[in-house]
Amino acid sequence: MDAIKGLKGWVGALTEVALMLLALAIACALLVGSNLPFFGGVVGNIMAMVKELGANGLVGLISLGIILMLFSKRTLG
Repeated sequence: MDAIKGLKGWVGALTEVALMLLALAIACALLVGSNLPFFGGVVGNIMAMVKELGANGLVGLISLGIILMLFSKRTLG
């Protein structure tokens, strides 16, 4: 069970780092423009995802709820 807790800790830490990099990419793209190396298409990809979720109505809303649930900070047990 300690190995599973350790793995969960690593996955959680990597997810936090990825979300921080995403926030950095969004801020840089908004300040500098969309033609940044490494961060160029982040804002366009997010806009496309939101458009796709909006076009799918209830299914998109359910998908958005699942995505938010996965990224919410919850403690189990």
